[in-house]
Amino acid sequence: MTDDVAAKLRALPMQMTIRRPGEAIARAPDGIASAPFWAEVLFDSAQDGENTMMRAHVDPGIVTRWHTHPRGQLLYVLSGVGLAQRDGGPVEELRAGDCVWFAPGERHWHGAQRHSTFSYVSIQAVRDGAMVHWLEPVAQERNAP
Repeated sequence: MTDDVAAKLRALPMQMTIRRPGEAIARAPDGIASAPFWAEVLFDSAQDGENTMMRAHVDPGIVTRWHTHPRGQLLYVLSGVGLAQRDGGPVEELRAGDCVWFAPGERHWHGAQRHSTFSYVSIQAVRDGAMVHWLEPVAQERNAP
């Protein structure tokens, strides 16, 4: 199957669709965080302008690599204590109910505080077939407030 055909197959549903918890849970791909974490794809697309949505559960101390999103990213914190930082900014603590916006192309990372799990929903739109661009790991000394 060519990438063009695969992209055409991955599109958001054309009608109301309910995804029940536990339908698509998997370990996040290697190399995107300091250790594996659980991710559940809620809706996936490769179509430009469409959103992808996932729920993530991160164990204590695990943080993503630096990364950007071509159309930005919204994080909604479900539980636990998380951390986030934009390039050049302070490390910020995140708690349940917090909503975080990272602007398109804004270099950032996020993850769990050292003594707490961290669960969140992320929403990011697709541009040119991509929703994220992964960069280098976060220095360990940076992931604590």
